[in-house]
Amino acid sequence: MSKRYPTELRERAVRLVQQTRSDYSSTSAAVKAVAAKLGVGTESLRVWVRQADVDTGARPGTTTAEQARIKELERENRELKRANDILKAAASFFAAEIDRPHRRS
Repeated sequence: MSKRYPTELRERAVRLVQQTRSDYSSTSAAVKAVAAKLGVGTESLRVWVRQADVDTGARPGTTTAEQARIKELERENRELKRANDILKAAASFFAAEIDRPHRRS
């Protein structure tokens, strides 16, 4: 999510679009009008409204909570793969040590 606009402004803009949607011929027209009034980018507001619709169940898609969970799982997966690679390298190193003939003094 973009940090260009404060969270409060994003939430207010989405609420305004949702409240005034019926006053306009389309959601797009409402988005353009609210974006102009609040001085935010039309495309940014459109994305925020779409995500809010997904989060409320009005539109199919991946909710914000699901996106955060997926991101966390992907991060965990990367960490586990990295740990697995380290363990594989260590195992092959120690296996090679065992196979090497040792000289005793």
